[in-house]
Amino acid sequence: MEHTLFINHYAMVNALGGDNKTIKDNLLAGKQDGIAINEVLLNEGPIHVASVTLPLPDLSGKRIEFQTRNNQLASLALAQLRLPVEALIAKYGAHRIAVIVGTSTSGIAQGEQAMTQLNLTGEFPDNYCYQQQEMDNLSQFISSELKVSGLSMTLSTACSSSAKAFATAQELISNGLADAAIVGGVDSLCGMTVNGFHALASTSAGVCNPSSVNRDGINLGEAAALAIVSKESGSVKLLGVGESSDAHHMSAPHPAGEGASRAMQSALNHAGYSASRVDYINLHGTATPKNDEMEALAVADVFGCHVACSSSKGLIGHTLGAAGATEIGFCWLLLGGTDFAGHVWDGQRDSNLPPINLVPPGTQHSQPITTCLSNSFAFGGNNVSVLIGL
Repeated sequence: MEHTLFINHYAMVNALGGDNKTIKDNLLAGKQDGIAINEVLLNEGPIHVASVTLPLPDLSGKRIEFQTRNNQLASLALAQLRLPVEALIAKYGAHRIAVIVGTSTSGIAQGEQAMTQLNLTGEFPDNYCYQQQEMDNLSQFISSELKVSGLSMTLSTACSSSAKAFATAQELISNGLADAAIVGGVDSLCGMTVNGFHALASTSAGVCNPSSVNRDGINLGEAAALAIVSKESGSVKLLGVGESSDAHHMSAPHPAGEGASRAMQSALNHAGYSASRVDYINLHGTATPKNDEMEALAVADVFGCHVACSSSKGLIGHTLGAAGATEIGFCWLLLGGTDFAGHVWDGQRDSNLPPINLVPPGTQHSQPITTCLSNSFAFGGNNVSVLIGL
């Protein structure tokens, strides 16, 4: 039996800031300062990425396998959730609180640093162990930090990882396997992803330009986004999650957006909502030629060209395993207000794309925003759309 689930708390860290107020202010302002040139990550030279520049917690006193940048980002977000998690533990017990999170890099950056030292000195550094790179490291760290002992898992489906975490949490709670869940994702910048996407000719020569005729690829970013999903009544509901897997190609989406359309329609069906009830769509909007084309086709197919849309990739980069939860978090921040998150680009439309309603910064809705959809589309055609609302 399905229960109405609520997203009662949200904590985020990304290139826009480390707290909800700062992030919302910079999101609405269309601030792009967080995307800057990095001279280290790409083997072939400088590249634009969206780094977190805030001071991060010192984890040197933690277990060695938890000493990673990925977990530092997670720790900064977790600090904002400790009190509500303690209240849930007191009510339900630590064994009834699940941890369902996504990542694509885990502690790979520490492995890269360790290999560099091994090649130079013949020895690994003292503060390195292979467990830092394991995908389940993130969920283990969060469970340990929050002292919860319920089901704990890390999902890794590339760019849809942390959006899928909401689907899994919904299934666990609805089936009585947990009473609440810490849900979200964390991903940190590392050489593997930067050089990998560059090798696929998917990175932008400058700051990315979603939906533009001049778009040429992504900027990678890093982020943490963690939320509490539970049956505890609150203002924001997790209305529906739609998933599909079109498996069209290993690294390219279905050109007509068939899987993306199915995911969006499935989210609406799950909620029992019509397309006309959605006020805003946070696009996956990577600024790669194929993604933006197929997503515009899919949005036009399901919603037409009137609903307000924007991509946040031009502000925070593509945060991979953290992207889904981060952009659902942006929708969470918009609910109840009248301000849309604006689409930041050069304004040069691609005439081959359907003319979906890309709203500029400063655009306001005529009434409070009550329903938002967030899209996350991953390699292999793994598609997730999450619908939330008041």
